[in-house]
Amino acid sequence: MLKYTHFAIVASFFCLWLDSFFGEKAQIIIAFSLIFTFGILHGANDLILIKRTNGAKTNISFQKNLLYYILVVVSGLLFFYILPIVALLLFILVSAFHFGDQQGLYLDLGTSKYIQVMYPFIYGIFILFLLFFFHSHEVENIVTDIIRFKVSTLFIKETLLISGFILMSLSAYFYWRIASIRSKLETELFFLLVFAILFKTSGLIWGFAIYFVIWHSIPSILDQIRFIYGDISLKNFKTYCKNGFFYWLASILGIGLLYFLFRDKEIFNALFFSFLAAITFPHVFVILKMMHKSIPK
Repeated sequence: MLKYTHFAIVASFFCLWLDSFFGEKAQIIIAFSLIFTFGILHGANDLILIKRTNGAKTNISFQKNLLYYILVVVSGLLFFYILPIVALLLFILVSAFHFGDQQGLYLDLGTSKYIQVMYPFIYGIFILFLLFFFHSHEVENIVTDIIRFKVSTLFIKETLLISGFILMSLSAYFYWRIASIRSKLETELFFLLVFAILFKTSGLIWGFAIYFVIWHSIPSILDQIRFIYGDISLKNFKTYCKNGFFYWLASILGIGLLYFLFRDKEIFNALFFSFLAAITFPHVFVILKMMHKSIPK
């Protein structure tokens, strides 16, 4: 993945350069196009991953796995409707761990399991709130649409500062205690600098799309292809896309239906992000199981 990170850095700054050539509407269209393709695609093979991670331990059929998966998604949507503030908070917490975990911070650090879970979680929280901090007023409006009452932007700054302090403290501790991961820590802290520049100089949706697609979705797709098929190749990528096509199509149709029904109403943003959150919940736990199953024992 080292070669890919070099590509990711170049691609990120190239996207920032493109930023000056597109207006806000064009950026939003391109950003959502990327999210709707690579972003949703990276969760389109979860049912295959469930089967691979379970192996011979279970005889649950594909149809039952699909039913359970749909029930989790529907439950997520209902959760956002009934208890939006709790659902949003849970979504942020789960997504934060997922982002940190995808960065490769699930390595065996030779410490307690609680600290090993906390580190990728804090890393992910810092990334999310770094983005929120540079676009606090836009985030405030979206959150208000979802939870149906206004929240203070001060909360974003405080969370960023606290998570940053914890992250740097843990990083310093690991850097001092575990020589084998010092290079990894240096690299990840450098990436945070790249993300800060990215989020500061781009709009909310554009910056999120660049991070979500280039730094999260594509690396996840590569990890999944390697886990399912054994190696990364164009043939395996085509197979991956083919196997995930119907789930991807169903997600796109679901978002399209929401837009058709509620595009002129204020609640569309709330419904849109609630739908994305709902399809994210089961994906996070599937990927977590896959990544930890891939770690050499």
